[in-house]
Amino acid sequence: MTTTAAPVVRAEGVHKSFGRTEVLKGIDLTVDAGEVMCLIGPSGSGKSTFLRCINRLETIDAGRLYVRDELIGYEERGGRVHELSDTGIARQRRGIGMVFQRFNLFPHMTALENVMEAPVQVRKESKAEARERARALLARVGLAERADAYPAQLSGGQQQRVAIARALAMRPELMLFDEPTSALDPELVGEVLDVMRGLAQDGMTMIVVTHEMGFAREVGDSLVFMDGGVVVESGHPAEVLGNPRHDRTRTFLGKVH
Repeated sequence: MTTTAAPVVRAEGVHKSFGRTEVLKGIDLTVDAGEVMCLIGPSGSGKSTFLRCINRLETIDAGRLYVRDELIGYEERGGRVHELSDTGIARQRRGIGMVFQRFNLFPHMTALENVMEAPVQVRKESKAEARERARALLARVGLAERADAYPAQLSGGQQQRVAIARALAMRPELMLFDEPTSALDPELVGEVLDVMRGLAQDGMTMIVVTHEMGFAREVGDSLVFMDGGVVVESGHPAEVLGNPRHDRTRTFLGKVH
């Protein structure tokens, strides 16, 4: 993990409200290249909202979010900040892959077609190039033999692995995972976590919202505990999980361990 280059993600005083409910109350975080940051905390603590703000699925109300020193959703001109056009935001999103709780695959497309779609439509890759890369990515997530299967013919774990391959097809430098195993039957969780372990070993920069404490301890470089829209505690996973400093962290971990 390198600390000399600029962080891949930098959040400065990020606030977000939905109506009168303040969900993020000033988040400050940095994620370095190759780092796997795991976000944990109770439901409603702001973890998923923060993730969605990073790739501009939600707009922030105050503060700044940078990915590779580029201000997300805005550009600075003449000392003032201007909102980006939809085209500009789409360009920023290309470098950020996101995997959701639900797989959101196109039901009328095969696994191969799901993985090919964005590179062809967004990156304007040739179908031949996109097909070759999609096959390689399906092999990477252990699904080479299921390329021609439709989502309805796949288990939940297989669908989530196709979703990961689809996100990787856009060649992102940052991957966001929003509780990627929470909708899966327990026996299918391991196959998805194995794919994520492989990505971490390959040096992919990742932010993972998760309840899988074993994964956080084993794979995470840093662990952030959020509650009530703030970062309560952060540090090395073994340290935070094994010797939490804050009562709120202890209480939460006592319920999930």
